[in-house]
Amino acid sequence: MVARFDLWYHRLHMDTNEMSNKYFLPIAVVVAGLFIAGAVMWNGSRPSDSTGSPQAAPKVNVKDVKTEGNPFIGQVNAPATIAVWGDYQCPFCKRFETETLPDIIKNYVDTGKVKVVFMDFAFLGSDSTTAALYGRSVWKLYPDTFLAWREAMYNAQDEEQDIGFGDVASIDKLNTTIAGIDAAKVAADVKTNGSVYEVQMNADKAEAQKVGIGATPSFVIGTQVIQGAYPYPTFQAAIDAALK
Repeated sequence: MVARFDLWYHRLHMDTNEMSNKYFLPIAVVVAGLFIAGAVMWNGSRPSDSTGSPQAAPKVNVKDVKTEGNPFIGQVNAPATIAVWGDYQCPFCKRFETETLPDIIKNYVDTGKVKVVFMDFAFLGSDSTTAALYGRSVWKLYPDTFLAWREAMYNAQDEEQDIGFGDVASIDKLNTTIAGIDAAKVAADVKTNGSVYEVQMNADKAEAQKVGIGATPSFVIGTQVIQGAYPYPTFQAAIDAALK
């Protein structure tokens, strides 16, 4: 189910205990046409049990997820693939990208064991869409710089609303600070090919729906679906299982 994200935007204030359990709560879930940020899953419960393990999710195989043409890091034919759905305005996506992904890269990507494919699930407003469009362009024009650009985008993230960083002007300005990127060339490419990139982004969202994903960040690793910014050991276990 995909809601009209531009019509409803609600933030829940979590209590102290929920806030302290920051890793186990995905940032965004769509429920009955409402966007809810914070502490609830589809059924209003946490996405984990007391051990910090993900809840059961629909059975899937990452080999059945259409990832062709999407940005990725790692060897093309790596033994295992991780499909990652994210939104550049999602704070829990930032947590994964800055706190967990570096360990995955160090231990699995750089060793040739894992390929990480980045899928778009832009639904936190127009800035989310703008950022995703720019991401597609950077990947097309400067694939070797894409990860550095992605890191810069998440480091610059502020509120997950259409205020502050994330609009065309702020991304254009950020692009001027990243070595190896011609900001004007990227901006021109987005204007020219934006409609093509939107088709690709919609395809990513359709793949997410196919496997029951309705939150960011979300992942398919082997035959497992993980929804939420879990700590590194959760991903380590899933990756090791996929490599067996």
